[in-house]
Amino acid sequence: MKYNRLMIIPFNNTTPEKFFWLNKPEFNFNDGKLAVTTTDETDFWQRTHYGFSRDNGHAMLTSISCNFKMTVKTRYIYQSQYDQCGMLIRIDALNWIKVSAENEDSERNRLGSIMTNLGYSDWATSDIDFHISEMWYRIECKDNDFIIENSLDGIIWSQMRIAHLHSRQRPLNAGIYACSPKEGGFQAEFSDLSIEKETDK
Repeated sequence: MKYNRLMIIPFNNTTPEKFFWLNKPEFNFNDGKLAVTTTDETDFWQRTHYGFSRDNGHAMLTSISCNFKMTVKTRYIYQSQYDQCGMLIRIDALNWIKVSAENEDSERNRLGSIMTNLGYSDWATSDIDFHISEMWYRIECKDNDFIIENSLDGIIWSQMRIAHLHSRQRPLNAGIYACSPKEGGFQAEFSDLSIEKETDK
C-alpha cells in the first residue's frame, strides 16, 4: 500500500482535534507527551478462558474510514499486576484489537496482542524483561487485516502477528489505551503518535 503524508498528532494542552475519550481518565499534556492515570479494575477483555467481560479501559481514539498505519511510543512505570498501555483498534465492545506490554511479576512482563472477534478474546504473548519500560507499537490496517509490530527504539521493528477482524463495520476507532485490571494509579505516557492514511487509488 502507498500512504499519503505522515500526520503527527500533537499532544499540546488539549485533546487532539477529531479524537475522543472512551472511559475518560485523569490525564495531562506536558512537553509534547500525554500522561494518563488509570482507575481501579479497568480492562478490555471478553469471555475467553477467564469467563468475564470488561469494557471499561481508558482510550483516546479517532475514527478512520480508510486503510492506515498508526504508530505510537509508550513509557510506563508499573504499579500493580496486569497494568498495561498501548494501542487500541475498536469497532465496538465485542470486536477490537489491543497491543501492549503487561506487568506480570518481578521477573518478566508479557508483550502481547489481543484480537476480540464476535465477543471472544484471544491473547498472543511473549515474555520480555521486566526492566523494559519503553515500547513502540505500529499497526497497519488493510481492509479487515492487520499487521501488528513492536520496537524498542522506533527504528528496528519486529512483527508480532497478522490478524483479521471479522466485522466489516466502518469507520474503525483507533488510538491509545491504558488500564489497570487490579489497582489504579498506573501512569502511562504516550508520545510520537502518528497516522498515515492510504492514498486514493
